Amino acid sequence: MDLDLSMPGLLWGACPERMEAPAASRGWRRPSYQRQLRATRAALDAWRKRPPDEFRAALASIRGPLAREGLRGALLAEALAASVEAARRSLGVDIYDTQLFAALVMLDRRLVEMATGEGKTLAAALVAAVGALAGLRVHVLTANDYLVARDARTLAPFYTALGLEVACVTGGQAEAGRRQAYAASVCYVTARELVFDYLRDGQRRSFVRSDLQRRVKGLCGESLQSGLIPGLSMAVLDEADSLLVDEAMMPLILSRPVSDSGARAFLWQARRLADALAAGVDFQVDQARFRVDLTPAGCRHLEALASGLGGRWRSPRLREATVTLALLAQHAYRRDVHYVVCEGRVDIIDQTTGRRAPGRIWSRGLHGLIELKEGCRPSPDTETVARITYQRFFPRYLRLCGMSGTLAEAGRELRRVYGLDVVRVPTRLPSARQRLPLRLYVSQDALWRAVIERVVALSAEGRPVLVGTGSVSESEALSRRLVAAGVSHAVLNANFDADEAEQVARAGCAGQITVTTNMAGRGTDIPLGDGVAAAGGLHVLSCQFNRSRRIDRQLEGRCARQGDPGSVETWLSVDMPALAGTGWVQALARGCRRTPDGRLRVPEALLRWMLASSQWATGQADRRIRQAMLRADLEWEQGLAFGGPGE
Repeated sequence: MDLDLSMPGLLWGACPERMEAPAASRGWRRPSYQRQLRATRAALDAWRKRPPDEFRAALASIRGPLAREGLRGALLAEALAASVEAARRSLGVDIYDTQLFAALVMLDRRLVEMATGEGKTLAAALVAAVGALAGLRVHVLTANDYLVARDARTLAPFYTALGLEVACVTGGQAEAGRRQAYAASVCYVTARELVFDYLRDGQRRSFVRSDLQRRVKGLCGESLQSGLIPGLSMAVLDEADSLLVDEAMMPLILSRPVSDSGARAFLWQARRLADALAAGVDFQVDQARFRVDLTPAGCRHLEALASGLGGRWRSPRLREATVTLALLAQHAYRRDVHYVVCEGRVDIIDQTTGRRAPGRIWSRGLHGLIELKEGCRPSPDTETVARITYQRFFPRYLRLCGMSGTLAEAGRELRRVYGLDVVRVPTRLPSARQRLPLRLYVSQDALWRAVIERVVALSAEGRPVLVGTGSVSESEALSRRLVAAGVSHAVLNANFDADEAEQVARAGCAGQITVTTNMAGRGTDIPLGDGVAAAGGLHVLSCQFNRSRRIDRQLEGRCARQGDPGSVETWLSVDMPALAGTGWVQALARGCRRTPDGRLRVPEALLRWMLASSQWATGQADRRIRQAMLRADLEWEQGLAFGGPGE
């Protein structure tokens, strides 16, 4: 019998986890999924005829064989059909073929690109349910604590109908509650909470990962504490590209506070020395490349300034590196762009999602230097206990799959690093999204004037408008102008993230104007209010240029979902931070004629090609950095004698 070996059992032990990433797959064949879909639909007829008692008995009869033989063949079709029927009985929803197709692809350990509004939440629930019926403990990873709690609560009747337990882990939850949640059949959790619990488990187990290592430790008389997470059997990733690509390089560091007043004084001294240096003379700031370079004169000036300090300041390399970091904190990292100040602390803004990332800190003293810059009380000094990146964590699952509305651009990298193919699922209904011409303005001042005129006109037609800006500061700058013009609107950014659900619920109402950052680009479906579809649907006006076309598509995906009408257009300005350092943009600004309202007369095809080329070059550079970091991480881990912390 051809068994599925990616299941818990004798091979993987009671606490399963891969030691190495799976090999890259060799592609997929659509006809096999279509056959499985037809087999599932055929099996569904029998499940629909079963009364509740027979339904539960039939479920019990397939769980044992599923656990032994794995997720394949007729058993897979039966389990999936049972899950579809359970969704109908418990939630009152019918599952579409596109959702079934997506579930089959994910159960085959692949990634699905599925458009916004096509039912990704239910597709993921089907995958989790089938995996749990086979005896796997399934982790469903989603964007934030609000969605974690919402999905676990909303889908509880569905899992209960299948005889499965569902739970969730959110920030601030006690250890006992976490242990109980991870023991459930299906656990909804954010990647951040999961990974930090995994690192804490590593501490408890002395970073022993395999059953063989545990046995050896036992023979040596060493006792190992049990962890919170009973292995890494199966994970279903929502917004998979965010975790596997955009945040792949971000190290998640488990640290503990240490008492080191000398280190804090060192940062104070670094900031004072940096303040004594002159821009353009002692150092140069390259905002586009996020870099500060000391000039030769600056190095000499710094040496003279630090001559009376002694100690660590005698080392030229340490002195220059630390003061350069202080200059970066002062001149490159900007409030309401890279971070916000909230309740006396500095919270990083995730540049992909636009959301605050409380608890995440910059390393090498940078976070403390920014706190000093903002007049906040410096955080306690810490030392690293363990660390890991998503690039090294997720391949440790026996079964890994996921979905997103924007995966295709990263397909090659996802296959190489994680062994995961990307499969596009067609929309259930033809898309009615209208794409309007791209515009480039000579300045942000001209851009905001034109934006206000545009949103007022659209709102008067009864259409809701979502304006996407590049940062908190830009969203608030536009908001101030709208207030001055007497235009009613809502703002959704990292300073107002507590109101996210309420703002999103209203964003599709007739005439509503919402100014947002990338927060509205992920994990949010905007329902249309009464009469909005007849008026033309939601209009998305993107005033941001992102490093990746995928992130552009996330914002565009807020409109025209499930066949609804909607439109999208992108308006940019020459002086916005993402474009200000780009030579070709400045050349266009000098060489092109302009309209009275400040718009440059640039052929749209040329402008789109230039923007796409810039994003392609940036993407290539980011991929090289991720590849180099992964290679360095692997070399470091392989140098440890017995698996080691690896983190």
